[in-house]
Amino acid sequence: MKTAYDIIKKPVITERSMSGIGENKYVFEVLMSANKVEIKKAIEEIFGVQVASVNTVKLPGKWKRMGVHTGKTPAMKKAIVTLKADSKPIEIFEGML
Repeated sequence: MKTAYDIIKKPVITERSMSGIGENKYVFEVLMSANKVEIKKAIEEIFGVQVASVNTVKLPGKWKRMGVHTGKTPAMKKAIVTLKADSKPIEIFEGML
């Protein structure tokens, strides 16, 4: 059984993800096998907010070279979580703008 902390790995902190905070959109790296319903329940449980919608994006790993050696970075799944208008903001993102 997956817990909420297994599903949500970490927040994604980039310029693009920070620009969505004004529209109540937050970006998290999530478990590859997690679906939208599981992600919504996990966010609501961990942060105590009301989620309006969840959009997911699967990012494939990229091939990288280090001299003569080649390897692949791991694939990841991102979730863009939109909160309801009357919901409180997520605390870990406060003060980053």
